[in-house]
Amino acid sequence: MPDNGVKLDIAIATYGHTAALKDGSVPIKGVDANFIEVAPIVGAFRRMVRDLEFDVCELAPTTYMIARARGAPYVALPIFVMRRFHHGGFVVRPDAGIKVPKDLEGKKVGVRAYSVTTGVWTRGIFINEYGLDSSKVTWVVDDEEHVTTLELPPNVIHTEHGKSLASMMASGELQAGFTGPAGIGRAGPPTGNWEKGGAPTQAYPELIPDAAHVEADWYRRTGIYPIHGTIVIKEDVLRKHPFVARSLFDAFVAAKQPYLERLRAGQGSAPEDLRYRSFAPLMSDPLPYGMKANKASIEALVTYAVQQELIPKRPAPGEVFADPEAM
Repeated sequence: MPDNGVKLDIAIATYGHTAALKDGSVPIKGVDANFIEVAPIVGAFRRMVRDLEFDVCELAPTTYMIARARGAPYVALPIFVMRRFHHGGFVVRPDAGIKVPKDLEGKKVGVRAYSVTTGVWTRGIFINEYGLDSSKVTWVVDDEEHVTTLELPPNVIHTEHGKSLASMMASGELQAGFTGPAGIGRAGPPTGNWEKGGAPTQAYPELIPDAAHVEADWYRRTGIYPIHGTIVIKEDVLRKHPFVARSLFDAFVAAKQPYLERLRAGQGSAPEDLRYRSFAPLMSDPLPYGMKANKASIEALVTYAVQQELIPKRPAPGEVFADPEAM
């Protein structure tokens, strides 16, 4: 381990559970970390996938699996810095006659990009829990895929020039769509203020009523807790400095502990604070790291990615994630 630390360019978002890493109060053992700010963090995903710009980077797990299947020279660690369930966040036009996910067949649905992880999770749930035939839905996208070599299924189309998902939902050209940055809740590609100018989603009802209770029941039954924002590291860094994987893992674990203590004390009112605190009846740790704690979630996302033609075959678990606890 070098005395002065391995110099690494690192791009991760500032969350309650990563702030201690970024302000230096929790050091990464043996690493001289140069944190590079990218806002929104989705912009860093694209820069990493296309230009290999960072040594360590937060990356959407679906984007990562697509890139990895195409030979990307970085590997993920089982550190998931954003979590949420995905029965909610999907709305329909009241006049579309869509009562259950199966009714989406024959309809047009808006999603920012086909491979966006939120879309993959929700489609997977609709396919495996509600019997949707995703190939009978026209998925309408208005942004690029992060991995430009991804060949999209024939039922994925782009918006016409000058149209957005928000405007198409308002006009009735779309019958359903994802809310927030995954769909009709943002105005454009991942640049500054990209969530300004989206559709007022409160005008549209959620497809799954009482989604929070449905999600909790699904979690208790399956153990699946959707993963987002994994951490990838360049393979050449690990070849030269294999200790870095465990150093990163231990630092992320240490950095989240004070945040979890604040949540348990009822502190924090940001949307993510409220979300993670609401999961207390379900799980003691709403941000579990490691292979064992995330086995069911990882396996589910891999299954969904294969089903949705995002990766050509099911990889072995060791091909996707490096296990720092075993290194």
